[in-house]
Amino acid sequence: MSRRPESGLLLLLAAVQFTHIMDFMIMMPLGPQLMRDLAVGPATFSGLVSAYTLSAGLVGLLAATFVDRFDRRTLLLVTYAGFMLGTLACALAHSATTLMLARIVCGGFGGISGSLVMAIVSDIVPPERRAAGLGIVMTAFSFAAALGIPAGLSLAHQFNWEAPFLLLAILSAIMWLVLWKALPSVREHLHTKPGVRFHPFRELLHDANAGRALLFMSALIFGHFTVIPFLSPYLVGNAGLPERYLFLVYFVGGVVTVIVSPWIGRMADRHGRHRTFGILVGAACLVTLFLTNTGPQPLWVILVLAALFFGVASGRFVPGQAIVSLAVPRSHRGSFMSLASCVRDITAGIASWIGGWVVTTDPGGKLSGYHLLGWAAVAASLLSIWLAGRVTVEDRERPVVLTEP
Repeated sequence: MSRRPESGLLLLLAAVQFTHIMDFMIMMPLGPQLMRDLAVGPATFSGLVSAYTLSAGLVGLLAATFVDRFDRRTLLLVTYAGFMLGTLACALAHSATTLMLARIVCGGFGGISGSLVMAIVSDIVPPERRAAGLGIVMTAFSFAAALGIPAGLSLAHQFNWEAPFLLLAILSAIMWLVLWKALPSVREHLHTKPGVRFHPFRELLHDANAGRALLFMSALIFGHFTVIPFLSPYLVGNAGLPERYLFLVYFVGGVVTVIVSPWIGRMADRHGRHRTFGILVGAACLVTLFLTNTGPQPLWVILVLAALFFGVASGRFVPGQAIVSLAVPRSHRGSFMSLASCVRDITAGIASWIGGWVVTTDPGGKLSGYHLLGWAAVAASLLSIWLAGRVTVEDRERPVVLTEP
């Protein structure tokens, strides 16, 4: 397909991914308001947050058994509609129980549609431009951090905690209509030998290279999510960042990653995915160690650290995701992406749980043990470099043939 239509589809898929990420991310900063309005404690709130990822992981595992049997466009429209209705249910929930159920629905449908987005990108963008294409779509995380969270918090403070979810439901409905109108059929993965099409999941379970790619993804996620959950309280309690300036950390980090992620993708395609990944992991390890061992710092130093951390730590996911996307043939990619999403969500949950077990808070509000998480993150990140080298990539694929809806 031509580069111009390809770029338009990538921007459309990035917008869809923005709604997924925004729906997940907005829950954490809404914590104080949710606990107050719903009269729940920290344990219940953490359950509300983890309901999304656990549901996404479990449903993603089930979806891996059938997603490669359908046109990706059709399945994305169905699952994205379920995600939209789940988000609307969050806006209409008025108790912790109904909100929990809504979050489970959001996670289940959002997890599948998110993995389908990545599968479609991997199908429509040839291997020589794969990292650059994924870099464009993955800027959705950056926009969610830089623009989505501040906007959502502003709505919640001006109205109520339901307002951000209502806005997201409306935005998702608009995006569904655009998808229905503009997204062509993606069926190339169905053009396989007789018998292969109906057993992709069974074959995937016996694919050693796919298993190595999933281990690689797990190490990569662990090296990130051991640090991320306690980053904000550490910056406030230990680095001396005034809480009113906390949004600047996400804004600056988001803006930086919006700028550097497409550039990192181009560099990975030009100089090699594994080489670019190794350089970024090395830089991320240095920044992580400094960040998790720092003391009180002026605001400008904290913002520079945030820019570096988000730039290299999040940027390594661009070549990393490209390596994962090329680990299996196109006919198995939908199932594999669902499995990868399942591994991602479960690993993130385990990393967060370990962080809560290691880190403690002293009477002055400072975190103790956070530096141990920094070393654990570095160890997992270095392991991911070795695992990346063990993954064989499929660099030769026929161009995908897109057909009108």
